[in-house]
Amino acid sequence: MVQEKTAVPVPGEAAEGARRDRPRSLRRRLPAVRAVGAVAGGLLLFLAFPPLGLWFLAPFGVALLVLAVRGTRPRRALWLGFLGGLAFLLPALHWVSPIGVDAWLGLVAMESLFYAVWAVCATLTSRLPLWPLWGAALWVTMEWARGTFPFGGFPWARVAFSQGESPFTPYAALGGAPLVTFAVALCGGLIALAALRLAALARGTRPGRASAPPSAVPPAPEPTARPASPLASRLALPVVLPLAGALAVPAAAFAVPRPGDEGRTVAVGVIQGNVPGRGMNPLGDEPAVVLGNHTRMLHEMAQAVRQGRTPKPDLVALPENSTDIDPYRSELARGQIDAAVKDIGVPVLVGAVVGIGEDNRATRSLVWDPVTGPGAYYDKQKLVPFGEYTPLKDLVLALFERAGLVGKQSVPGVRDGDLRLGPVTVGAINCYEVAFDGVVGGTARTGASPLIVQTNNATYALTNLPAQQLAMSQLRAVEHNRAVITSAITGISAYVTPQGKIAWRTGELVPAMNVLTVPVRTAQTLATRVGALPEWLLILVSAGALAAVRRRRTRTPAPFPGREDEQQVGDA
Repeated sequence: MVQEKTAVPVPGEAAEGARRDRPRSLRRRLPAVRAVGAVAGGLLLFLAFPPLGLWFLAPFGVALLVLAVRGTRPRRALWLGFLGGLAFLLPALHWVSPIGVDAWLGLVAMESLFYAVWAVCATLTSRLPLWPLWGAALWVTMEWARGTFPFGGFPWARVAFSQGESPFTPYAALGGAPLVTFAVALCGGLIALAALRLAALARGTRPGRASAPPSAVPPAPEPTARPASPLASRLALPVVLPLAGALAVPAAAFAVPRPGDEGRTVAVGVIQGNVPGRGMNPLGDEPAVVLGNHTRMLHEMAQAVRQGRTPKPDLVALPENSTDIDPYRSELARGQIDAAVKDIGVPVLVGAVVGIGEDNRATRSLVWDPVTGPGAYYDKQKLVPFGEYTPLKDLVLALFERAGLVGKQSVPGVRDGDLRLGPVTVGAINCYEVAFDGVVGGTARTGASPLIVQTNNATYALTNLPAQQLAMSQLRAVEHNRAVITSAITGISAYVTPQGKIAWRTGELVPAMNVLTVPVRTAQTLATRVGALPEWLLILVSAGALAAVRRRRTRTPAPFPGREDEQQVGDA
């Protein structure tokens, strides 16, 4: 009788079998894991923005988006980038919803396409050496494209605008908002690189290489505990280096040179008059109410000065739309404004929408002198599409009845906002324009100081828009070495120091006024002098990286084989 032999398992064989099965299981889970990572990355970016303002989450949001798309096929990266963009912009741009849910969702969907394109480009360049650098430059290029196309662009929710007051902020004085975005995105890319290398070490592979094939000879049993080997220390170094780089990027910002105080100040009065309406009808149905709110508060400020309760201002800033009636065409409006300005006795910057011919209008910052009346003015250059003018007017009006609420079409201004106002030349910036580098930089280069941002956010009161816009003013203050005064019709009115700190601010939907002593600075930062040059250099860098990818692909087989997820798991 022949006895049947029982197979004796070889030591380590079970473990090797499990190791061989792991890639299949991982490949099945990776698409879902990547999708969750893209959504989480977008949500972390949103949390970095005001009003929550958890700025330190922005690099981790970028890192998760990088990890989600890195090593995937371009087609998969496309929808992952779009998904991440949706997760970020749906809450970040929720302030658009008072106009209509369809407008909010349509804008978010269109803007998310830019993140989808970034994801494709990022996964293409992820096989290049120094790939975190190229991914960060691509992010700057994506934000430039968002701020340019279509209809003049929509540069809201740029990563730089989450860093109103953070360790990354000083980079604004060196290269403006694009360099701040680049620094945050580079930091995120380095965090992603460290995570990939750490995962490779956890699997027992050298970073950047696939796992070695199982040995034909089973390994000998190892002791339960053993001291760390020199090899382990060398393998840990690739993780430490990118983490050190991620810390060095914000730390290096403290070395950015900043101009100092020049010993000159000016007293600026700020008035926030409030409005009677809400939502799409903030100015109310009764005319002259908003005008009355602001002229009444000018009289109250004058009375407070006479009684010694308030210091006398050198000039006063009223918000955008501080008069709801054209003072050029209405004797009532002209008389009320003139009387209030004469009462305070100093020049006042009035925000008005004025008629241009029969069919057009301009959003105007108008200098009103107590002696000579209305004089020099600045007309808003960057207009809000579908808010101040209607692109593709005939088609849009035929499709959307609500588009008719725009009324007369606004005409953009053609000059910078430097306006002589009492003892200083101020820089007038009008609301939406604070998001545009070129408008703010052009006005700062005239030497105007301080910058005055007149704004009307009444339709978006109590949403996340006013806080986001104030963070932009913080960044602009550092970028151009200027005090920034925000005069908002419903809030948030504020004073931002040249260091980017909020020294005073109002609540929303309340009347408020103050007289602020602010520094007058004329020295220009490097960012002011070079303008868009850093942004264009980073765009060229990203274009060069894409050209290098194309050159590689013409020389070698496509770098996205069918099992790319399995290969990329440990590839750092």
